[in-house]
Amino acid sequence: MPVRREVTRLADLSPQQWKTGIAAWLGWLFDGLDMHLYTLVAAPFVMELLHAASPADADVKARSSWIQAAFLVGWALGGGFFGRVGDLLGRSRALSLTILTYAAFTGLSFLAQTWWQLMIFRFLAALGIGGEWAVGSSLLAETWPARWRPWIAAVLQSGVNLGILGACLTIYLLATVCGWLHVAYQPRWVFLVGLLPALLVFWIRRRVPEPEEWHAARLQATQAAPGVRDLFRGETLALTVRTILVCAFSLSAWWAFIFWHAQHLRNLPELASWTVERREQLVSATFFGIIGVSIAGNFFAGWLARRLGYRLSLVLMFLAEFAAESGAFLHPRGCESLVWFWFPAVGFFSGVFGLFTMYLPPLFPTLLRTTGAGFCYNIGRIGAAVGTVFFGLFSQVGDFRRALLLGSFLFPAAAVAAWFMPDRSDDQDPAA
Repeated sequence: MPVRREVTRLADLSPQQWKTGIAAWLGWLFDGLDMHLYTLVAAPFVMELLHAASPADADVKARSSWIQAAFLVGWALGGGFFGRVGDLLGRSRALSLTILTYAAFTGLSFLAQTWWQLMIFRFLAALGIGGEWAVGSSLLAETWPARWRPWIAAVLQSGVNLGILGACLTIYLLATVCGWLHVAYQPRWVFLVGLLPALLVFWIRRRVPEPEEWHAARLQATQAAPGVRDLFRGETLALTVRTILVCAFSLSAWWAFIFWHAQHLRNLPELASWTVERREQLVSATFFGIIGVSIAGNFFAGWLARRLGYRLSLVLMFLAEFAAESGAFLHPRGCESLVWFWFPAVGFFSGVFGLFTMYLPPLFPTLLRTTGAGFCYNIGRIGAAVGTVFFGLFSQVGDFRRALLLGSFLFPAAAVAAWFMPDRSDDQDPAA
């Protein structure tokens, strides 16, 4: 294992550490952008593809659910596939491939003429998005100081949040410009913005080296590198199962909220007389607020992890997220109450997901790191895919409150699973 020099401040970081940090952060920023472009325009875009009369149409709801489910399944498969690529070929190479994949197929979503074409493009884009999480987080876990991991996690997750804010801003500006020009609002235009991340690949391949830890592990390997089956053997088996449960429960609850809260907001009775452009501005502005507040939540979660450890921080944040989301949907609430209090509260405690980025990868051996973290974290997307379809189809047409309330009960289940996770300390991390 290579010996790392002591790093106590930003000025002590090496050029390699800066390059890996910038590459991972930008990858996550564009990840968030491409991830949520569809989430914000799902109902109006699918309505256009189906030639339906309303976003609340039953067929629109069903098809948009299946498209999002395909995206989440692709995310899970991409996490496992590119996680394996990252262990075999290196973090930098795999990071480039993931970004190129999600940029290309997000841009191609602009060309979709049917709902199933859009579903295919979103599935393929998700392969890259799922892989980028495992590769980017492992890249930083292996190159930046271990004691900084809670703060690194917060900064990385903030990159995703800023990318999501970029998606919100894109849609808000599109709706605003269409209103000014008195032209029809076209949701498909937003996907062209998703091509921008492809430009980052050229810089990564030229400037970002592979981590020394990965090179050393490859040289020291006396036999074939471990594979996915090794996640289900020996002492690793229990860790793998617990990690999958934590991710599956929490991500299913979060994605049910992320995908369906916008449709719930659009269908509030008090918004019935609003124009399409005005409703879309409200939806994007509300989502902007949720994600903006979540940036503060990322750093709160990091602060909590430094004082209480990862395990207890996960438990407390999951329970707080449950309190916020169930409070939002336990009773019918008006637009003002949801937009200004309950949804921002949900956004703040979603900072718990930032902890995953630096907590999960170091739990696994170096040559199983992106495979393990990518597989366990992203296999939760399968559960989230099922949850997105189930909770959406379970709800009454035009009313998603009951489905969102039921989805929130997965957070206490995630808290129980998290209680049995290892309580690892970064200060004692062997890779430090």
